[in-house]
Amino acid sequence: MNESLPRPRPVRRNVKCAYISYDAEMAREIEEMGVFSRFKEKYYLRRQKVYKEQLNLTSLDRPLHLQLEASWVQFHLGINRHGLYSRSSPVVSKLLHDMSHFPTISADYSQDEKALLGACDCSQIVKPSGVHLKLVLRFSDFGKAMFKPMRQQRDEETPVDFFYFIDFQRHNAEIAAFHLDRILDFRRVPPTVGRLVNVTKEILEVTKNEILQSVFFVSPANNVCFFAKCPYMCKTEYAVCGNPHLLEGSLSAYLPSLNLAPRLSVPNPWIRSYSLAGKEEWEVNPLYCDTVKQIYPYNSSNRLLNIIDMAIFDFLIGNMDRHHYEMFTKFGDDGFLIHLDNARGFGRHSHDEVSILAPLSQCCRIKKKTLLHLQLLAQADYRLSDVMRESLLEDQLTPVLTEPHLLALDRRLQIILKTVEGCIEVHGEHSVIANGPAEQSAPDSGQANLTS
Repeated sequence: MNESLPRPRPVRRNVKCAYISYDAEMAREIEEMGVFSRFKEKYYLRRQKVYKEQLNLTSLDRPLHLQLEASWVQFHLGINRHGLYSRSSPVVSKLLHDMSHFPTISADYSQDEKALLGACDCSQIVKPSGVHLKLVLRFSDFGKAMFKPMRQQRDEETPVDFFYFIDFQRHNAEIAAFHLDRILDFRRVPPTVGRLVNVTKEILEVTKNEILQSVFFVSPANNVCFFAKCPYMCKTEYAVCGNPHLLEGSLSAYLPSLNLAPRLSVPNPWIRSYSLAGKEEWEVNPLYCDTVKQIYPYNSSNRLLNIIDMAIFDFLIGNMDRHHYEMFTKFGDDGFLIHLDNARGFGRHSHDEVSILAPLSQCCRIKKKTLLHLQLLAQADYRLSDVMRESLLEDQLTPVLTEPHLLALDRRLQIILKTVEGCIEVHGEHSVIANGPAEQSAPDSGQANLTS
């Protein structure tokens, strides 16, 4: 292995001084003068002006107005150093409802597809693979979400001969990952909800992207379909189709603008080889974690414990495609890792990919809070599959997961707990279970958030 791990890269270059990074004392002074509140209001009013220009102003309908009480605005303002939302926040339920019911006012390709088309310099934030299709939908309250359409039936498993990096992206995996993340009390997955989208009225008729308009067609079965316009997938056999207009999909809430809340995209130390035959060092060196622990920031912060949390989450959903992670620069080295892009999870319920647990099995460390939560979900009265089943009933696309996928969660949970037990037998409980001040349960709300 090289002497150092891959260096983190900024999510976006040339990020100027748009950080809202006042220290606590300055923030209080500004709040007292009312300047900060006026700044936020002016910022959102400027955005409202831009969005209104995108609307059809010749319409006889009353113009839409941005409300600062909109659920997506409150979601952004509520992000704090402990998670994307507080444990008791009522905003998330409202945001899920709004994303699943509000009409769309625009639709466009995501940054991935634009990068493939050469329409933007997105090299800092995307790694296009061409095997997925996703769109950005904006709603009548000016909030926006990432739309991933249904490409695979719920009872279909990923073929055993598929590599993890060419697997389908499943809309129901995004929905289920959000619910599991919330059950585990991580709160690191953006709120995600299922929705039946009318691809004609809610995408084709509201988009101003001529390329997106050009890839719509009517299939021989009279269903309205569309496909990704990119070098790899611009063929009708890769299209997704409504029935005849309605199409299932997931909607994941967008995070704040990178100007407002800069993020880092950091290579995962346990990144997999994205080639047909290659292997990374961690796959052949059982002492790999000893090297990781000597390198900043894994040698002086909770970052390694957060990586292990992420590995536990990925093992439960069966996601092998975690090549990078993102985090807000505002919260420093101990900030939480954002669990983005979970659509390649829940592909095979009949197989448990234990290599995903390498950070846990090689480092033999786990947060006490995480372990206690896992142990609780292993008890009969709080069985993980039962809690997930009940939580997923809230989504309008229920059943989101098939029963075999739910039962696989219980089986994988036992594997995690046995891995921890094995570590304790070898290294002792004191060395394995992290119980420092930073690992104490986070409060429901924090004063230190993205706007303080």
